[in-house]
Amino acid sequence: MVKSAAQAHACDHISAHQRDLSDWTSTIFNYGETAWREYQSAAWYVSLLREQGFTVEEGSAGMPTAFCAQWQNGAGPVVGLYAEYDAVPGNCQAPVTHRAARDGLGYHAGGHTDPHSALGVSGLGALLAVKSAMQRYGITGGLRFTGEPAEKVRGSKPIHAAAGYYDGLAAMISFHPFYMLPLCNTVRWDTHCGAAYSMVYRFTCDDPGNWGHGDGAPIPQSHSAVRAPGANDALMMMYLSSKALRDSMLPHQGGWSISEAILTAGQATADNLPAALAEIQYMIRVPEIAMAEQVTAVLDKNAAAAAAMSGCRWERQWVSKSRPGLANHTMASVVWECLQSEGAPHWDDEARALAREIQSSAGHAKMDDPFLAECQQLISPQQAEAILRQDLPPSQLNSTSDDYTDMTWHAPTARFYIARPALRAASGKGYPSWVMNALGGIPETIDPMVQTAAKVIAGAALRVLEDRLVREAAAGEFVRRTGGGIGGDNWVAPLCDYEPPIHLRWPEYIETVRGRDWWIPA
Repeated sequence: MVKSAAQAHACDHISAHQRDLSDWTSTIFNYGETAWREYQSAAWYVSLLREQGFTVEEGSAGMPTAFCAQWQNGAGPVVGLYAEYDAVPGNCQAPVTHRAARDGLGYHAGGHTDPHSALGVSGLGALLAVKSAMQRYGITGGLRFTGEPAEKVRGSKPIHAAAGYYDGLAAMISFHPFYMLPLCNTVRWDTHCGAAYSMVYRFTCDDPGNWGHGDGAPIPQSHSAVRAPGANDALMMMYLSSKALRDSMLPHQGGWSISEAILTAGQATADNLPAALAEIQYMIRVPEIAMAEQVTAVLDKNAAAAAAMSGCRWERQWVSKSRPGLANHTMASVVWECLQSEGAPHWDDEARALAREIQSSAGHAKMDDPFLAECQQLISPQQAEAILRQDLPPSQLNSTSDDYTDMTWHAPTARFYIARPALRAASGKGYPSWVMNALGGIPETIDPMVQTAAKVIAGAALRVLEDRLVREAAAGEFVRRTGGGIGGDNWVAPLCDYEPPIHLRWPEYIETVRGRDWWIPA
């Protein structure tokens, strides 16, 4: 691909600001803020974007740590980019070559795993480079940059989609660090991610003394009288019954999963009083919406039964309902051309030396070339698609889950991957999770991915802005696949019929007399 002058300018802009992008990635990595509680991270983005001339709406769609930034250079097409910045509880890792929590914290605090710290700054670097190129070469149109909190629980994108934040875009460009083979330095082709539902079931024991007393008789002896089992028992019955029924919830095909997390309510009770409150969260990853609805129906029945047996009432709070993805070959081809032009990330001698230190710390032999071979190679969308389909039934159209899929129903979207640093290992011997987390925070090892991803995003965005034929082809394909565009016969409407779940007891950092700490102290 021969780059346009604007595309070359954007790549040069990203290279010239390599130090800034590196520092910014480290800033978000060290915040390590988790879902719905990314206060510092969101504020940092909002402040920088305003300094760069963007109009920024804070708290977009009712989400305090979301935002929508816009910039216009005259009338014309608008391209969408975005940042994610949520971390994961229980993965607090310092950017060093051995296992160590970040200063002043324990391992149970938040930490970046994917890492979204680098994902977001890749998009930001591309955004600023495209803006600079548009100004330099008089390219008309606009940029929309959304801040997407709580991606690890599929949080903001279904909500933003339902509120119209992706409508009217000529294209959306979605990037994620490589996370599974063969999706390394490639673009999704036909098999996009599937649906995902997530919810929290809450059990509340309001009146334990009247459980088993039809006439509401008072309790004569507080330590020996009959009482309701309470919320903890309800939660455990829900947990165990759903585990037992898991094999019956869905057909034995399709690459689906159900996972759960018991949430800490934070209350302590006397030894003779049943727990008043308990919560459990479920995440359902399935190829189709109908399968997610099927699982939800069973979970609801389990919750009702558990509540009835334990003297509780139950309620369900939605966290996410996201749609399966929609392909767009035109946009995929545009991004693939840009990826071929940039090539795979390259790690220099300093990065390789640090990687060897990590290998040694993790009990592996040091290797001359410690990085996984696939991280340094491109694989075409068609090749990756063929490998991905090997283990899937022909009838299955989607696989795994990620909430970028909600964007695909509102604008022609490309989803691509760039290799994050991953290490080679001796046969049959893996690495502990801290290794990937550390590699995602050490500048020398994560910066090559940020640079490559930012240049691919910028190149694709400018191609859309500069090439009317590409825009028309992408829009035409979107209309065909949806049966008429937004609202068409084959279009899947947003599933979000709930308020942002921001009031749940999500893990977070707190200020104490000891200073800033994780909500469960080390």
